[in-house]
Amino acid sequence: MSADPDAMVDGFGRRIEYLRISVTDKCNLRCVYCMPLEGLEWLKRDELLTYEEIAEIVRVMAPLGLRRVRFTGGEPLVRRDLPELVAMVAAVPGIDDLSLSTNAVLLAEHAEALKAAGLHRVNVSLDSLRPERVDAIARRPGSYARIMEGLRAAEEVGFAPLKINVVLMGGTNDDEIADFAALTRERPWHVRFIEVMPTASNLDLSRHNYVSCAEALRRIRALGELEPVGGPTGNGPATYYRFPGAAGSIGVITPMSHTFCDRCNRMRLTADGQLRPCLFGDLQTDLRTPLRAGEPLEPAIRHTLRVKPERHELVQGSTSGSGGLVALSQTGG
Repeated sequence: MSADPDAMVDGFGRRIEYLRISVTDKCNLRCVYCMPLEGLEWLKRDELLTYEEIAEIVRVMAPLGLRRVRFTGGEPLVRRDLPELVAMVAAVPGIDDLSLSTNAVLLAEHAEALKAAGLHRVNVSLDSLRPERVDAIARRPGSYARIMEGLRAAEEVGFAPLKINVVLMGGTNDDEIADFAALTRERPWHVRFIEVMPTASNLDLSRHNYVSCAEALRRIRALGELEPVGGPTGNGPATYYRFPGAAGSIGVITPMSHTFCDRCNRMRLTADGQLRPCLFGDLQTDLRTPLRAGEPLEPAIRHTLRVKPERHELVQGSTSGSGGLVALSQTGG
């Protein structure tokens, strides 16, 4: 195997050092922008990569330049014994940043074990500060209370920086933009507003309820001066601002209005072992088959780097460019 740290550079000169690993396609919520109410046809158990298989893929990619891993889903905490996987990946030489994207419904009961296993930080989805709204967006009663318990637990065990992801939806939560921003004055939270991305299950929402991050920033600036800042650890595609002297920051993620594809440093591993060079589109490379056959993975990884597109081709309110994606949980979001 090559030990060349420059091996994971794609055809456009972008260094790929970040892998988002979906450990399950299942989720305990049905958020309106992410998944249809009836759910999906879930992967069968034998289709899922085992934890040892996931760790082996990371072990192959680390000498090529992989440095950062994020565990996603679906909701990653619905898969049993996730701290075991965290510990396996944390033990891989060269991996220096481990994070988790979660809806936090189950985070309170797992936060301590995840921290002990080597997880550094969490991103939490929270699309409203009003309990009834969170429950309506998630289409699961009681969600808000459990998410807030999860956030408290994350703070108590020392996950930092703590990032809060807010998907902007006109007529649903855009009247809370200022409230979310004001939180960052006193709390060390990094609130990131995300433009809704179209999938086959949310086309009405993405067509009629789209709110740009530029509009969010316009409303936030009405509260006071904003200064650009570099952002917290692992800031990825977000651009950050803060109120002078604020404990936290405000980020914007603009996949639709201003793509950040030129700075893309990531690939995605689906729960069934497909290595995807982009969240959207239909390009993917099967790693599960060669892995289970005992064949080398590096050729498949290098192929995926070669075919990584320059940018996504999404169109708001349309399935064009999505590669037939029904739900974000299918590819790890």
